[in-house]
Amino acid sequence: MAEPFEALQQEARDRQATLEARVRVRVGTAVCGHAAGSAAVLDALQSEVAAQGLTATVHEVGCIGLCYAEPLVDVQRPGGPRVFYRNVTREQVPALVTAAVAGDGALPDLALGTLGEGVVPGIPRIEDSPQWKHQVRVALRNCGDIDPWDIHQYIAAGGYEALSRAVGTMTPQDVLDQVAASGLRGRGGAAFPTATKWSFLVRSPGPEKYILANCEEGDPGAYNDKGILESDPHSLVEGAILAGYTTGASMAYVFIRHGHEGPIERTRNAIQQAYDAGLLGERVLGSDFSFEMEVALVGESYVSGEETALMEAIEGKRAMPRARPPFPAAVGVFGKPSNINNVKTLSYVPEIVRRGGEWFSGIGYGRSKGTAILCMNGNVTYPGMYEVPFGLTLGQVVVEMAGGAPDGRSVKLLQTGGPLGGVLGIDSLGTVLDFESMAAAGAIMGSGGIIVGDDRVCAVDLARNLVAFCQFESCGKCFPCRLGMTHLLDVLERISAGHGHPRDLALMPSVGAAMAQGAMCGHGQLGFNPISSALRSFGDDFRVHIEERRCPTGACDGPYRRPMRTRPVATGEWYAQPQHVRS
Repeated sequence: MAEPFEALQQEARDRQATLEARVRVRVGTAVCGHAAGSAAVLDALQSEVAAQGLTATVHEVGCIGLCYAEPLVDVQRPGGPRVFYRNVTREQVPALVTAAVAGDGALPDLALGTLGEGVVPGIPRIEDSPQWKHQVRVALRNCGDIDPWDIHQYIAAGGYEALSRAVGTMTPQDVLDQVAASGLRGRGGAAFPTATKWSFLVRSPGPEKYILANCEEGDPGAYNDKGILESDPHSLVEGAILAGYTTGASMAYVFIRHGHEGPIERTRNAIQQAYDAGLLGERVLGSDFSFEMEVALVGESYVSGEETALMEAIEGKRAMPRARPPFPAAVGVFGKPSNINNVKTLSYVPEIVRRGGEWFSGIGYGRSKGTAILCMNGNVTYPGMYEVPFGLTLGQVVVEMAGGAPDGRSVKLLQTGGPLGGVLGIDSLGTVLDFESMAAAGAIMGSGGIIVGDDRVCAVDLARNLVAFCQFESCGKCFPCRLGMTHLLDVLERISAGHGHPRDLALMPSVGAAMAQGAMCGHGQLGFNPISSALRSFGDDFRVHIEERRCPTGACDGPYRRPMRTRPVATGEWYAQPQHVRS
């Protein structure tokens, strides 16, 4: 049973040795690099290398996480470190190729740093930078290193060893025990123990059961699921196959939002390569285990990330949550037992099986084992995607790694966990990064997005934007969410426009409580979170809007103001009601 994989592994190692024997040029072409112009840089590099008659290999990689430096190009000579060049333009390519590819020199003025063994005079080591030194890369272990289009580079880096070991020498219970020992919890927001969730599906009758990998990822400011699929799609493919072997499932769907072409194309390519290599399909690696896999697309719908709405979308229906029970492990997609995991969760599994559950549980803090993948956005100096062990503080991540607010501004607030998460003040920077501490601080980890606001950001305006997003994305199936979100948005719009009333501060919690108790899914149940946390941390911003009829930062005083009308209420007081038209 091991022979087919050993042959595949040897071929991958031979190819890797050939690749490393010549100058190698990597270009980041994930969405962050693409947006910065990496496609033009890649074309220019390939043309210039060919024009100079060089034997260097130029190939794509995904995102290494240093998004602020894109387009990133790194040049590695045989036996040497990778030398990274930041914000490369098409016009800089000829000089770069002449100095660093054709010659044995470098361009220190353009260099970001080196990565790997060895030093280059005049260029710092990336490992010593604040952006890197705290990182422990498990799910992102190959991101920005291997070509996401090439299965052999993944295998040469240790890929599919876990699958070969599982189907060759381990029982499904053995794999489940390793995942349980790791302490892995879901990275999609709920932080539910992964092994426990898998065990529900194990106990469900087969043979037709499904694994669903959720990459809907509609949170503003979160892009780590897409980052994994763009940079290392085989880690997700292998993790899903291992989940299927463990639970007795026969099929996996990778659920990706329509329009995200990078993740879609690279995942489809990875799945096809896995079929061609005998890692998917009938009798995986010659074993008795068979498993199928495909990509399922969904339209623009944030609520389709909810697990039962996701199943509705896969079935070709409108993405709306189902009433529970029955739960997915009993009645899931197409009425069959199903298990839903986030892309990040499944991407940890190959390394857990390969290196052991105890190894993974040795990383982290308290009950939060392993690492967190954080997307740093907003008013920060070094936005990017960082994988850090649980146990760091928010201050270490926001100020030290991401560089704090740029241009001499000061950090005022953090918005964590997506639009249903929390708005935290500067005093939260001492909060330990783990699931329990974040919840105690009034926030959630969510999918790992952290949006930083500097002293120009108004907490009322931020809460209004978050609730506007949630109101627009409500599927409308249940009254508490559909009407509650609309009501909350109306209140916030009149407060931000300077027409709020002190009674609004009691009205909003009342609406939020009704939503939490009556909504069908987390979209409505958590819909008041951004407001409640903003009120707790920035009550003065609300007070100034209501009592002084002004925005303390000026963010709400721009040219776009909704015309207001007033109406008397029973008490004789006046309430401002927004008309939903633009002036």
